Amino acid sequence: MNHSQQHGVDRPRARGTDRSLARRAELIAIGRKLFADTSYDALSMDDIARQAHVAKGLIYYYFKSKRGYYLAIVEDSVADLVSRAAGGLELPPAERVHRTIDGYLRYAEHNQAAYRTIITGGVGFDTEVQAIRQGVREVIVQTIAEGAYGRRKIAPLPRMALLGWLCSVEGATLEWIGHQGLPRDTMRELLVKMLGGALRAVEELDPSYQAPPAARRDT
Repeated sequence: MNHSQQHGVDRPRARGTDRSLARRAELIAIGRKLFADTSYDALSMDDIARQAHVAKGLIYYYFKSKRGYYLAIVEDSVADLVSRAAGGLELPPAERVHRTIDGYLRYAEHNQAAYRTIITGGVGFDTEVQAIRQGVREVIVQTIAEGAYGRRKIAPLPRMALLGWLCSVEGATLEWIGHQGLPRDTMRELLVKMLGGALRAVEELDPSYQAPPAARRDT
């Protein structure tokens, strides 16, 4: 049994031609715009087809269901976030952290409905959306760990600290996109300084994990 069968997911149909792949990508791009600030439940398949100016059957052909279509959209948009988080290897660690957090906030700001879906669990308790969320978390934790400690695999203590920081980032970001009370640059610097505090706390508990110089400057 494959992963999709295990979770009962209506996975998109694989279509091999360049034309069909391009058509599928076009439908996903349309869907990203439709769901950019509209929740899953607010749009029916008839609404989607009408606003996308396509036959409803075409969406079913490629994605089998509304849920399959939506998951494909979320996965595609999350790929942008993962790409930003994993990029910037040529940058100094401090700059890479800033870039990662800024990219995270930009994604949340411009893909609010998808971001809320990922963070809050999506359609009920959706195991597929939960898997996407865990994948995003893993990439960000590994990216921050590599910038802070020079390696992606870290001990349970620093890993827990980074996960705790990331959980606070998720909650703060949900509040931020809901009210927009702070400029993005200010929000980014706040999250960076919160990270510095977490890294210093790790060093206090385990001196073998020393906080990087950028975090020490926050003292």
